Amino acid sequence: MSSTIQRFLFDGLDIRGAIVRLDDCWQQMQAGRDYQPTVAQLLGETAAVTALIAGQLKQPGRLTLQLRGNGPIQLLVMDCNEQLQMRGMARSNPVVLPAPVPELLGAHQGGQLMMSLDLPTARQPYQSYVPMVGESIAEIFEHYLEQSEQQPSRLFATANSKAAVCLFLQKMPQADNHDQDGWSRISQLAATVKPAELLELDAETLLGRLFHEEIEARGLRVYDAQTVVYHCPEDREKVADMIRSLGKADAETILAEHGEILIRDDICNRDYRFSAADVAQLFADSEAGKLH
Repeated sequence: MSSTIQRFLFDGLDIRGAIVRLDDCWQQMQAGRDYQPTVAQLLGETAAVTALIAGQLKQPGRLTLQLRGNGPIQLLVMDCNEQLQMRGMARSNPVVLPAPVPELLGAHQGGQLMMSLDLPTARQPYQSYVPMVGESIAEIFEHYLEQSEQQPSRLFATANSKAAVCLFLQKMPQADNHDQDGWSRISQLAATVKPAELLELDAETLLGRLFHEEIEARGLRVYDAQTVVYHCPEDREKVADMIRSLGKADAETILAEHGEILIRDDICNRDYRFSAADVAQLFADSEAGKLH
């Protein structure tokens, strides 16, 4: 089992695309979370689309996508770097029943899609906020991509507990010069794709089934697959720095109230616990460091 982005190009039509399939990466992201099926599906679809967009990063950086609103699902967040190391989480009501996606996300009550790109070369992250427009995760991101890239795009996504998949197509600037009807034909063929086909077929079989005649007539260039991995390493030292930044007096006040300092890392689903002895050692080490 692996998780990959498989890019392709209809050479004779100047239409590009990609199939993202997250298997192990997606399963690891859900481990220990107990997401309800409705929540898991929307988060999985968001994960597949995030990998797709992050796969286009040409330099070191971290892409974060957030869908935030006042519906039963308050937050879907994913982040992924240029090495396609990703992580993510959802925040929702304890019980989320199936309902239209805009209703689940509170899209019509001020819900927003936020995209943040953090580059080491930039002083602060680039951020953009757009309304959630569309009846599904795929439509919301299709609208976003068309706005940001100024090219007609199609996106189809689905997810279950085992896999999260999306199919992406984009019309390139020269497409109409090659074939006036090419984009229309490819879009219509792609729209016949069924969720079961996305979930069960490998990229080559899926492309062959959807676009058989176009591939025979025009050819298809398929690029090497890029591997996507789940990446949420433990970083106790970073949490220790946070406690140091509180200052010794505030840290000791928290200890007096709670008996320990507990820091919750939601996106990685991990708790960091520091006992009174741990905290004393932190500040002792810091004082020793200043003396040297």
